[in-house]
Amino acid sequence: MEELRVTGGGHLGPIDSSRIPRYAGAATFARLPRLDQVDRADIAVVGVPFDSGVSYRPGARFGGNHIREASRLLRPYNPALDVSPFERVQVADAGDMAVNPFNINEAIETVQQNALDLTADGARLVTLGGDHTIALPLLRAAAERAGSPVAMLHFDAHLDTWDTYFGAEYTHGTPFRRAVEEGILDTEAISHVGTRGPLYGVRDLEDDRRFGFGIVTSSDVYRQGVDEVVDALRTRIGNRPLYVSVDIDVLDPAHAPGTGTPEAGGITSRELLEILRGLRGLNLVGADVVEVAPAYDHAELTGVAASHVAYDLVTLMADTLTPDPSTSATTPEDK
Repeated sequence: MEELRVTGGGHLGPIDSSRIPRYAGAATFARLPRLDQVDRADIAVVGVPFDSGVSYRPGARFGGNHIREASRLLRPYNPALDVSPFERVQVADAGDMAVNPFNINEAIETVQQNALDLTADGARLVTLGGDHTIALPLLRAAAERAGSPVAMLHFDAHLDTWDTYFGAEYTHGTPFRRAVEEGILDTEAISHVGTRGPLYGVRDLEDDRRFGFGIVTSSDVYRQGVDEVVDALRTRIGNRPLYVSVDIDVLDPAHAPGTGTPEAGGITSRELLEILRGLRGLNLVGADVVEVAPAYDHAELTGVAASHVAYDLVTLMADTLTPDPSTSATTPEDK
C-alpha cells in the first residue's frame, strides 16, 4: 500500500487519513513515519516492551503497541496549544528497544545505551512503556545529555521511592530513590503529582521529603485546581532541563483501568492534560508514558488517554524546539 502522507515545514508527517483509513496500515505512533524513513528525527517516539520489574499485575510489556493502536485517531494539529507539532519538527517512531525480559540489570543497561544512541544527534525522546523500572536508565541518559542533573515531574499514584522489593534494588517501585542516590536528579526541582492511596508507613513520606521531593496529591489537584498547581510546579522547576515521567495510574481507574497497580481517587484525564499543557515553554528534554497494561483495559480507555498524553508531550517538545516558526500551518483538512 502506498503511504500517502501529510507534509509541511519540510517534514514528513503522518499518513493522510483523508486518503487512507485510520484503521488501515501499520500502527506507528500517530501514523508517523518510521525512523528509517527519515534522514533524522528531532523527536523520536520509542517503545520499551519490558515489565519484569512489576510487583502486582504484569502486562505493561504490551503497553507501547497498545498506545500506538489508540494513537491512530490523533490528528496533526493540536488546538489546545495552537501547534502543528509534526510540521514544526521531524517526529518519527523508532520502534521498540529489544531488552532482556529475564535480567533486569541487563535490561536497564540496554535501555540506557539505546536512549543515548537515539539522542546522539540531539534528538529528544518520548518513551512508551513498559513498567516504571525503565525511568531510571532513561533519566541516566537524559542527565548525561544535559550535562547536569535534571529536574523531574513524576505523575503517579505512587511515590516510587521505596528501597527494595524482596531484596531487589531495581523494580518499578524504586527508580526515583536510585536516581536521587546516583545524583542524576536536581533535588531542588523534583515533584510527584497525583499521589494517593495507602502507604507502608509514615516513613515512606519522611524518606521522600529527605530525598527532596515535593508532593502534589490528587486531592491537592482537586481542591487547589489546575492553575494553582501549575504555577507551583513552574516556580519549582524554573528554567532547568526537565524530564517528565507519567505513570498512567496517576489517572483514576475510571479513566485508566488498564494498569498494573490501580488506586481509587485519581485525577481525570482532562486534569492531567491541562497540567501538562501548563508546562509550555519549559525546557522539556525527555519524557515517558508507562504502566499501560492492555489486558486490563476496556474500550481502549487507557490507551486513548496515554496516546493523548504522549501527543501533548511531543507537542510541548516541538514548541520548545521551534518557538517562532517561520511558516504557517499547511496541514490539509483532516477529519
